Amino acid sequence: MSPQQQQLLHSYQEKWESLPPERQQALANGSQRWLSMTPEQRSSAQQRFSQWRAMPPEQQQVLRQRWQQYKSLPPEQQQRVRESFNRFRQMPPERRMELRKQWRQMSPEQRRRIMPRPLPPPRRSPR
Repeated sequence: MSPQQQQLLHSYQEKWESLPPERQQALANGSQRWLSMTPEQRSSAQQRFSQWRAMPPEQQQVLRQRWQQYKSLPPEQQQRVRESFNRFRQMPPERRMELRKQWRQMSPEQRRRIMPRPLPPPRRSPR
């Protein structure tokens, strides 16, 4: 770990050895990403961290599940989801509100019809 990463993680110094290896690795990776960010990116990340900590546990769980669903998609489908999300974010606020209203008024069946589904796993050819 670089000296900058060690300085960034100094608050974990006393309990570092008691952390599971996966947590140590996640913190090391996160500190490396943090050090590579611009001040604007850091500010945005801090804002997202604050929003996350303010969320009720149930809402955090829903977001974790959605993240896992996204991560289980094939890369091509992840790319389509990102593009769709970015198009939505670039819409005027009025249009986004209108689409959200339409979404809330849809039945679960209508929503299922337009939601992307994971592609089936590739078929293996018999050997």
